[in-house]
Amino acid sequence: MEQLKQELKEALIDTLNLEDMTPQEIDDAAPLFGDEGLGLDSIDALEIILILERNYGIRIEKPSEGKEIFYSVDTLAQFITANRTK
Repeated sequence: MEQLKQELKEALIDTLNLEDMTPQEIDDAAPLFGDEGLGLDSIDALEIILILERNYGIRIEKPSEGKEIFYSVDTLAQFITANRTK
């Protein structure tokens, strides 16, 4: 699971152009969206969906669950572990 979290952090940094951050600076439990944590927005959420599809073969079938799935690196890693096809 730790390796997956590291991969996710690196993918977030690369995909979302967060070059001024390192994976170590991203707290696993910190919120990804809003004023706390990384402060990502809805455009970033679309990019995360592409990461899930491309890297892990995962499609989010219930958009209503997105807020819970995308809450933090921890919740993303748990979702990927439970649903990955790659």
